[in-house]
Amino acid sequence: MHISPLMLVAIALYAILVGSSRPLAYAQLSPTFYDQSCPNVSNIIRGVIQESLQSDSRIGASLIRLHFHDCFVNGCDASILLDNTDTIESEKQAAANNNSARGFDVVDTMKARLESACPGIVSCADILTVSAQQSVDLAGGPTWTNLLGRRDSLTASRSQANLSIPGPFETLDQLKSKFTAVGLNNNTDLVALSGAHTFGRAQCRTFSPRLYNFNNTNSPDPTLNTTYLQTLQQICPQGGNGSVITNLDLTTPDTFDNEYFSNLLIGEGLLQSDQELFNTTGADTVAIVQNFSANQTAFFESFVTSMLRMGNLSVLTGTTGEIRLNCSKVNGNSSAGAETLLVSSM
Repeated sequence: MHISPLMLVAIALYAILVGSSRPLAYAQLSPTFYDQSCPNVSNIIRGVIQESLQSDSRIGASLIRLHFHDCFVNGCDASILLDNTDTIESEKQAAANNNSARGFDVVDTMKARLESACPGIVSCADILTVSAQQSVDLAGGPTWTNLLGRRDSLTASRSQANLSIPGPFETLDQLKSKFTAVGLNNNTDLVALSGAHTFGRAQCRTFSPRLYNFNNTNSPDPTLNTTYLQTLQQICPQGGNGSVITNLDLTTPDTFDNEYFSNLLIGEGLLQSDQELFNTTGADTVAIVQNFSANQTAFFESFVTSMLRMGNLSVLTGTTGEIRLNCSKVNGNSSAGAETLLVSSM
């Protein structure tokens, strides 16, 4: 059987993680974790995404964003999926997620089908991990073998979400600080993972200050391509509806490719945090952006490596945490059965 270079990257990184001095949780994750207990886990998740894509072309980008925002808050433990309770302040209402994070209903559907096929086996944290990988693959991006075996958290932290998740208005130094804080590197990981903005949408409120009053200057962001600026001003008029959405990548909005980086070279990054990667004078990220723009294979290989790193941040394994029956509730929080609990979190 032919093994692609990207698969070899994933296998090599797995060997490094298992053989390293990192915490035991890394070694407990395995690409074969569900081979006996739930062998169709990836196919079931992929099928739900394919169905959803028929009516929602941006669901893949929304799912990878859920995984990203989950991993940046106390690790990849599906805490982002928990609803409010008397003891839990949901991360769904954190600044980066409120009226923005989406796809919870699709995750619920995945969980329901997995519970039917393999009751009590597949964690919500692993569902987010696999759905991110499958979404990238279905959009034409690289594929890789996930390391699985995560367990789900018993709590969430809205306050930590407000501190840790990178934001659209941040400078490169602020972005670097947040990546370093969670255990990712602040150059290749930062640029590669930002490349996920090669598909999906963003709301006007996440970039409109760049169009009219950048950094309180009463002028547009000077790094914005002037033609692109005019296009965005038509989509997002000053004082208009901040919930209107537009494409993160104006060239190939639903395809996972390296056009995002080519856009940055000509001032067509949608978010300030995107354009900062290329327009920050003297930054080490500039050369990485240029490389990824010229070499899609280099971007894909780096993206796979960075996704595997991110997906293994502070994971719960073994007997820590739990396998939730309902991704939005800690087990034992209701007397209802699994089927009645699996309702949309939207």
